[in-house]
Amino acid sequence: MVAGTSGQPPHASSPGPALNAAAPSSTDAPRGPSRTGRYHVTRRVTWVGIAVNLALAAVKTVTGVAGQSQALVADGIHSLSDLVSDAVVLLAARHAARGADHDHPYGHGRIETAATVLVGLLLVLTAVLIGHNAVVSLGATTHPGPPSLITLVIALGSVAGKEALFHYTRNAGRSIGSRLLEANAWHHRSDALSSVVVGFGIGGALAGVVTLDAVAALIVAVMIAKVGWDVIRDSLRELVDTGFDSETVAELRDEALAVDGVKHAHTFRSRWMGHRALVDMHIRVGSRMSVSEGHRIAEAVRLRLLDRLSQLADVMVHVDPEDDTEGGPSNALALRTELCERLRARIDGLEATDRIEGLTLHYLAGRVHLEIALGPAGPGTDAAAAAEALRRAAAADPEIGNVSILERVAPQECMGDGPCTDTVHPKSEAM
Repeated sequence: MVAGTSGQPPHASSPGPALNAAAPSSTDAPRGPSRTGRYHVTRRVTWVGIAVNLALAAVKTVTGVAGQSQALVADGIHSLSDLVSDAVVLLAARHAARGADHDHPYGHGRIETAATVLVGLLLVLTAVLIGHNAVVSLGATTHPGPPSLITLVIALGSVAGKEALFHYTRNAGRSIGSRLLEANAWHHRSDALSSVVVGFGIGGALAGVVTLDAVAALIVAVMIAKVGWDVIRDSLRELVDTGFDSETVAELRDEALAVDGVKHAHTFRSRWMGHRALVDMHIRVGSRMSVSEGHRIAEAVRLRLLDRLSQLADVMVHVDPEDDTEGGPSNALALRTELCERLRARIDGLEATDRIEGLTLHYLAGRVHLEIALGPAGPGTDAAAAAEALRRAAAADPEIGNVSILERVAPQECMGDGPCTDTVHPKSEAM
């Protein structure tokens, strides 16, 4: 029995998404921005980034060439690479905003993840190009003269502009749970940090140590490569379905066990689909519980977890009547149709057979336990003996465990348009 509807992955060192203790109790309350809302925020923020990056790339590259600063030129190219990543973000956000369809029943969230990997690759490629040019410059026998003072001013101005853009983009990404925007924010931060290093390099070159400019460019390349690798690694963790960490799983288990009727919770599986996560889990309930009550408990667990963990898109709850962590002990037993055919052959001709009104099967501990409901016995009938004969005949089947005979001793009671209920009385039970 399962209950369910119809992925930013935590950083490798993070404890996973925190349970939202302050979440509204009503399951009808808003649970974060809609896909359309997320797309509008992403588009607005990214266009701001494009404008800033375009201006900085042009100013730093032109000033670096005119002022003889290789590090500033490298920094300008880095800003230019931000334009490429901005374009990737816009394209990915547009497609990721689409809902589920026939070919993508879980939605298009992984498009955002794949685009994040591409942003990381762009960062690494930028680092390789900058690093190569810096190494070539350090190995040259002649070096250009010291850069001009204006290059230092531009580098420091770039630090302020890119740091502001980093905080603006990261805050927007966190507000809508977009790992793609956060990755792009770190692209902006890497540009700000590279401008800091460039400033030190230009300052050293102005002081007479000309090679510091190329050394600064090499340091910038290493920093950019590190950021790019971190972005790629975390996105790949999502693409290979890395689940929640043990701390988050323990919190989910505690929340499930807090639901009335849940005796045990186990077999947690989770995966990320963009900024939202999917969870599958098993719960164990009372072994003789009705299907409808078990389903009601599973729904209560599902709704509780969705309410407590805002990043969850869906929870699938499988209901177990017994511990099946090491395999289902009753999986090889016959299903109802086959079992009933065998039982008919054994009980045919017994007095109680014609009075059978219902049969409930409980698959527990490698046996099928029966609850047989009988109608009232006729006048002069030894009801106890008839029930015992029926019980013995049914229990003779090798797959049958307990057999309970329930005999109705009053007329059926029908409440309005609802289903009829029987008053039953246990006549015989054996182990």
